[in-house]
Formats: sequence, structure tokens, C-alpha cells
Amino acid sequence: MDNKLVVSQSPHIQSKDNIQKIMLTVIIALLPATLFSFYLFGIKAFMIVVIAVGSAVLFEWLTVKYVFKSNSTVWDLSAIVTGLLLALNVPSNLPIWMLLVGTFVAIVVVKLTFGGLGQNIFNPAIAARIFLLISFPVQMTSWPLPFQKSMSMFDAVTGPTSLGIMKEGLKNGETVSQIMDKIPSHLQMLYGIMGGSLGEVSALLIILGGIYLMIRKVITWHIPVSILSTVTLFSTLMWTINPNKYPDPLFELLTGGLMIGAFFMATDYSTSPMSKSGQIIFGIAIGLLTLIIRYWGAYPEGISFAILIMNAFVPLINKSFKPNIFGKIQKKKQ
Repeated sequence: MDNKLVVSQSPHIQSKDNIQKIMLTVIIALLPATLFSFYLFGIKAFMIVVIAVGSAVLFEWLTVKYVFKSNSTVWDLSAIVTGLLLALNVPSNLPIWMLLVGTFVAIVVVKLTFGGLGQNIFNPAIAARIFLLISFPVQMTSWPLPFQKSMSMFDAVTGPTSLGIMKEGLKNGETVSQIMDKIPSHLQMLYGIMGGSLGEVSALLIILGGIYLMIRKVITWHIPVSILSTVTLFSTLMWTINPNKYPDPLFELLTGGLMIGAFFMATDYSTSPMSKSGQIIFGIAIGLLTLIIRYWGAYPEGISFAILIMNAFVPLINKSFKPNIFGKIQKKKQ
């Protein structure tokens, strides 16, 4: 009897994980920060999350069923993740119709137009956030302060974020030390007792969620660590050069959406490089662009723009930094 070598189609490495399990793990990792936002901003935050997630699922179901005339894809939970991430990137008093526009852009325009999950070239939640920021700058930069008792979506006391206060103060000629007296302490920033979007208030809970993703091997350390390391090194350099003009590294790490961007948005499978070396280059570039926009750009925050810009370079990075080849044809020696 002849022995035959049978080679099946790829993938040859099997795993018990599937898309649904991975997305569920991401949702679990985001739950602590989400629940904390409910504690800070009350019913308004809860409504934003429910409407964003519900509309994202509805838009995907309707588009797939009636436009693409295909089987429903909502059961893979990716629409829930997109809706949740978008909700965590907007203020809790954002008008509902604007939020619906955002989820439509994220699901229909950015995700499904390019072919659906795994084929989109830009992160849907990031692209939708930037679309909303450019289209509705006033509403997207009016941040409710924590612990308000009002039940109304529109009746809230608002104020700038720590990054916004820093940007405006430096523009008016104040020093960093003078501005730091007006904003929450580093410990408050770590815990999240401050104004901002739902997902940028508690750096600690976002970090814990990111560590959980790494423990579950949903993401690797390469992108988040390279982003945070680059921000730390670059901000330390600028702070050392002129501490009156540039904030300390801890301020840059704990403010804005840096943590949720590094752990949950830059690590999106379809919009990040495949190789480990490519992921490090990707993360370094995001870290640099984030601080360049913060220091010298028109906006106080830069992580969303940095991720979206680098999403466009992912094909080039994948071409330049290819994964290791485990088998190849060797030329016979003459």
C-alpha cells in the first residue's frame, strides 16, 4: 500500500476561538469602563450606549438582508463592538440623531461598503468619530461634567477636557504649572473622575481591560506597548526641553482617548499590520502622530486621527514587513 501525503486547505493551525468568542471577549474587557461611565454620567451614558449598540446592529441587519441580500452577520457580535466603541468615543449629551448618523457611517459606509468584517480598511468606530467631530464640532466637544443629577439628555453642565484646558491655556500664554492647578490631579485622571467621552475617563479600567485582552491572547503587546512607549519617550523629551510649554509624560498618557485607542482601536485585526515588526512600526507612528497633533495641531486630541492615518498605511507596512515564511523552495546547488 502506497503512503500518500494529504495536505488540506489552509488554515493548518486550528483554534477553538471564533469571531463570536473574540468579540465577546472584547465586550467583556470594555464592560468595566462602560459601567463606570454609567456611574459618572448616569442615565445619559446608558442611553448613548444602548442606542449606539442597538442602531449599529439594526443598520447591519437591514443592510445585509435588504441591500446585499445575504445571511445575517449580526450574530458574530462585531456590530455590537463597533457600536460600543463609538459610544465610548462620544460625549454623553450627544444628540441622538447625531449618534445615529455616526453608527450609520461606521456600519454601512466604513464597514459594509468595503465588504464587511475583515475587509474594511479603516476602523469603523474611529472613522465615524472623526466624521462626527468634523461635522458637528460643537456637540462633539461639549463634555458633561461627572455626577450630575439631571435626567435630561440635553440639560447638563459642560466643560472642556484636561487636554482642552491645556491647549487653550498654552495658547493664552499660561505655563503648564499654572494650567495644572485648574485640572484634575494625575490620580483623578487615572481613576477617571473628570469630564470627557465615556471611554476616556478611566485610564485604569481601560488598562485592565487591555491586559485582559492580552491574557486571553485576543491582542498582543506589540501595538499598545509601542504606542504608549513612544508617547512616553517623546513627551519626556519635550517636557525636558521646556517644562513650561509641554506637560509631563504622565499627563499625556492618562488624558484623552490614548488608552482606549492603544488597546481597543489600533489593535483591530483588519486595520492593523499582520507581522509583529509591522505592528511595532505601526504603533510607533501612531504615538508620534498623536503627540504631533496634540502639540502643534488644531485639535487638543490626536489619537483618532493618528490611527485613521496609519490605517491607510497598513497595506504598505504589510508589504514591507512580511511575516516569517515557514516553507520555501530551495534552489539546487550546482
